[in-house]
Amino acid sequence: MTTDAGPDADPSAGSTEVEGGLDDPTELEPEQGTLRLAGDDGPEPATRADWEAAAAAVLRKARRMGDDDPDDGVWAALARTTLDGIDVAPLGTPELVEGLQTAGRPPRQGEWGIRAHHGPGAGDETRNAEVLVDLEGGVTSLWLAARPDTDWSTLLDGVLLDLAPVVLDGDEAESVALAEAFLDHVGDAELHPGTQLGVPAHLATAELAARARDRGVLAFVVDGTTVHDRGASDAQELGWTMATAVAHLRLLDTAGLGPEVAAGLVEFRYAVTDDQFASIAKLRAARRLWSRVLELCGVEPADQPAQRQHAVTSRPMMSRYDPYVNLLRTTVAGFAAGVGGADTVTVLPFDAPLGRPEKLGRRIARNTSALLVSESHLSRVADPAGGAYAVERLTDDLAVAAWTELGRLETEADDPDPGDAFEQRVAEVAQARTAQVATRKRPMTGLSEFPQVDEELPERTPDGAWDDVRPWGAGFEALRDDPPTGRVFLATLGTVAAHTARATFAHNLLAAGGVGVDAAGATDGVQALVAAYDGQPVVCLAGTDAAYAEWGEQAATALRDAGATRVLVAGKPTDFTDDAAAVGGDALAFLTRTREALA
Repeated sequence: MTTDAGPDADPSAGSTEVEGGLDDPTELEPEQGTLRLAGDDGPEPATRADWEAAAAAVLRKARRMGDDDPDDGVWAALARTTLDGIDVAPLGTPELVEGLQTAGRPPRQGEWGIRAHHGPGAGDETRNAEVLVDLEGGVTSLWLAARPDTDWSTLLDGVLLDLAPVVLDGDEAESVALAEAFLDHVGDAELHPGTQLGVPAHLATAELAARARDRGVLAFVVDGTTVHDRGASDAQELGWTMATAVAHLRLLDTAGLGPEVAAGLVEFRYAVTDDQFASIAKLRAARRLWSRVLELCGVEPADQPAQRQHAVTSRPMMSRYDPYVNLLRTTVAGFAAGVGGADTVTVLPFDAPLGRPEKLGRRIARNTSALLVSESHLSRVADPAGGAYAVERLTDDLAVAAWTELGRLETEADDPDPGDAFEQRVAEVAQARTAQVATRKRPMTGLSEFPQVDEELPERTPDGAWDDVRPWGAGFEALRDDPPTGRVFLATLGTVAAHTARATFAHNLLAAGGVGVDAAGATDGVQALVAAYDGQPVVCLAGTDAAYAEWGEQAATALRDAGATRVLVAGKPTDFTDDAAAVGGDALAFLTRTREALA
């Protein structure tokens, strides 16, 4: 197989040329550039220029655009660039998909499977009880951490293996032995065809493939979450899974199994995040890429087995602090997985980052998918995102970027000394993401934004499940793990109405580093400010620019005379303070410096 043909060549069967928008009464007309409402006999329809003018007015008020900047500058001001270098427009418009052909539409019809993950950390009797509760609560398949010496009779007691697929999750070095032990245990018992032996695809053997094929189950997994957990971007995860799957096809081809047979024995696992549109596009792009790979291997589109997708809510996006916010993150990610067409979805419990999840976390996790399926009725719509200009564009861009990554990996595979080129690329992306979190351009509610500095975390039993995960908010979590004993004096200048905005900003920022504050409250001058001061070594001025200009320097001098050793300011740097905290600055670096001063 070669990858130089690119993902755009000869789209697979079912590919649809995107010519217009959604079947919706609101449609953007490219010819007139107007937004027309069906049946609207009222005012003249809004034009693109009207939208630009309205958006520009908001951005100028927020100081994101200058008064002299043209209105059409909103497109550049509101666009965002992903970690893969893909530009995402702020508004979906028809020209985004002009000339595009897209593949990868979800083949799934109806409800997606709900797969519960049961990790290590408890005895088989305890896990069996939890497994049965999950199955009674609506779970349709089980993802079980296990070892070759697992007591299967105890763990699977009461589980109907012909109705509930079991997916094995074990140490890579033991995966083949684990699969064989499981098959030996079940013997001739009927197994659900969705049963997954969990052997990494690059460890495929002809013997295990034949055994799985005889039993009518899946044998191998291409697990993209392993690189996602280390910090990989969406395109890197997609490219890596394709490279791993290609190696799998080649491995079994040498054993006499053709690509069509080998493809039918593998399942793909992808991470989905609270960036819903990117996650939807990733799953759609994955199907397009896999179809193209199989086509280059000689499997005609009509003969290709559908790519089996298992979507798992992202581990790195979750936080140990204010873990209840994880409920929101995983709900959005689960929504994206369903809309993106995943065959099976695992929503991880909100308390999983803290250790072994308890009953409440597991129940809410499984009910998240149940609510999306049964009450929101998402599964009744075929490809809900299909035809959406922005999603179609992002799907195509992701597929192209991932194909480029696949080409790099293929080239490196032929290099006798490839080094750690892929891991270096992943590390660069992880570093860029860390910088976004540090500057709060990628905010994390409850951690980098609106933290509860004195919160009491739920206690959970450590299980090691997060040992290989690089959390996006690791820098802030490390600060919170080791809170300083000292507190910062928040020197609020002026009335409450005058200083509230910057005082709130400073309070939240310091709390993100585990730093508590003592606020002065309303003050009318330096004397009142010093009277409220209680000897804290670090103080932070918080007030309006006018207050800083009028008496900020006098306040800083008086506080130093009263014992302060470091003076901060909420806002732009000044000549009379030692450090400043402003929107867009490196919050982690600022907090580290502040904590050192407190120490």
